[in-house]
Amino acid sequence: MLVPSSFLLPAPATWALGSLQYTINAMLREATQSDAEQIANLVNKAYRPEPSERGWTHESELVSGHRINAKQVASLMSKNGSLLVACEGNSLVGCVHIERAEPYCYIGMLATMPSLQNKGLGKKLLAAAEDLAISRYGAHGFKMSVLSSRPELLAYYERRGYRLTGATHPYPTEAGVGQPLDAELHVLELIKPHHALA
Repeated sequence: MLVPSSFLLPAPATWALGSLQYTINAMLREATQSDAEQIANLVNKAYRPEPSERGWTHESELVSGHRINAKQVASLMSKNGSLLVACEGNSLVGCVHIERAEPYCYIGMLATMPSLQNKGLGKKLLAAAEDLAISRYGAHGFKMSVLSSRPELLAYYERRGYRLTGATHPYPTEAGVGQPLDAELHVLELIKPHHALA
């Protein structure tokens, strides 16, 4: 199912995301259960890549093990949650998860292929996720979480209107999302009110 054209920039079905070195032509659509394995592979490459595959930001030195598996991905597709994927040909090159958490929506698992990071795809996915959160779930704003030892990622979200709430949580070791390599690692909560939309 293609995402309605109101979620896309600037054309009904494709983006041209340009850089001097590379242009990405990605179609945005909602994920289906058949995408679960590819999404899990994409997220694990983005969050916990091998040294030769690392992009501008990752958490391989903070957490060991996989970030997610296909069964966990499939469970995110429900009446209260959606997954958007960016496709280039037959390949998934980006994804983001939106989940109703009234009066907000939780936005998470924003991931792009390491080789395509820092080219604008993540920014487009985040904007599409915020649009979907408002139009489908009536979100008054957005919440997300960032690991405490990722200042570059925190700065990325702050540039897009997110602010720390002051709330922190232990790393969720029981959730099957890897084991922290630093006992002091914790999760920071961010929020962006609807009126802060750029």
